[in-house]
Amino acid sequence: MKKKFLLKKIISILKKKGLSKKHSKISANYLIEAELFDARSHGITRLKMYCDRIKKGLINTKPKIKVKNINSSVSYIDADNCIGFVAAEIGIDKAIQNAKKTGIGLVAVKKSGHYGLSRFYAERAVKKKLIVFCFTNAPPALAPFGSRKPLFGTNPICFGSPTGKVPFIFDSSTTKINRGILRRADKLGLKIPSGLALNKKGLPTTIAREALLGTQLPIAGFKGSGLAWMIDILSGVLTGSSHSGKTKDPFDDFSGPQNIGHLFITINPNIFSGNNFFKEIRKNIKRVKKLPKAKGFSSILYPGERKNKIYKKNMNKDISIPRKILKEMEVLDANK
Repeated sequence: MKKKFLLKKIISILKKKGLSKKHSKISANYLIEAELFDARSHGITRLKMYCDRIKKGLINTKPKIKVKNINSSVSYIDADNCIGFVAAEIGIDKAIQNAKKTGIGLVAVKKSGHYGLSRFYAERAVKKKLIVFCFTNAPPALAPFGSRKPLFGTNPICFGSPTGKVPFIFDSSTTKINRGILRRADKLGLKIPSGLALNKKGLPTTIAREALLGTQLPIAGFKGSGLAWMIDILSGVLTGSSHSGKTKDPFDDFSGPQNIGHLFITINPNIFSGNNFFKEIRKNIKRVKKLPKAKGFSSILYPGERKNKIYKKNMNKDISIPRKILKEMEVLDANK
C-alpha cells in the first residue's frame, strides 16, 4: 500500500475515534515510521489497540497537558492520559529545548501510554546534535531474577548520539524479544523462535500465546533483570507513574489508563570538549571499524547503521500489510 494513502487512512480512522487532527497526524506518522524501520510489531498491527482504548475512554482525546518547569534544565509533564506518541514528543522536545539553553535537559513524563519505539524520540534529539537517553516502563512481561512471576516490563534502554553522519542509536528491550513481536505473532498465527520465553509452567515455548501468558526471558540473565528493574525505577518510581507490575497491559487490561512514565535526558556534547566531540567520535567509530573482522562478517556496524539502511530501502517501497490487519482497518474505518 502507498505510504501517503496509508497515512491518510490511519489519520482518518483516529479522527473518527475522537483524536484531534494534530494528535492523529502525530500518531499515524509514528505508526508508519515503525513499518519503515521493519519494526512491524510497533506499527499498524497496534492501531486497533489504540482505537479500543480510545473508545473505552482510557486514552484522553482532549487532554489538558501540563508542563512544569522546575528550573532551566528540568521539567515535569503531566500528560493527562493522552496517547503516548503525543506525550513523548512533547517530552523529548522540551528536553531538547532545555539542553539547548543550559547544556542538559531532564524531563519526566507521567500519565502517558505506550509510545512506540524509543528510537523515534532519540532521533529527534540527535538531529539537534544532542546526546540522549530515553527510558520508559511497560506492563508485566519479565519475571525478576529468582522469581517465576512476570513483574517488570520489557523496559527498553535507548541511547543516541550524533556522529556527523548516520546517527548512533542503540534501542533495545531488556528482554530477548520485545512484547510487540509476540503480540503480532499471536495475531497472525506465527511461531516464535525457541529460547525467548517460558510458558506458565516455566517450560520453554515457541507458541506466542503461551509466551504472553508466561514470562519472557531477559537479555544476559540476571543482568537483564537488573536493567529492567533500573528502568522501572527511573520511568515509574521517579516520575510518579505506575511501577512494580502495576502498569496496565494496553491489549488486555481495560480497567483504567496505563499511567506509563517516561524519562528523557538530553546532553549538549559541546559542554565539555566543545566542537572537539565530533572529531573524537569519528575517531572512535573509525578505530572500531578497522578491527579485524570475525568469521562471516564483511563489516562492523555501529548501532543505527543497519536500521538506517533498512529505512532508506523501505522509503522507496509500498508497505505490505497482512490481510488480517487490513480487515481490522476496514472495520475500524467503518465504525465510529
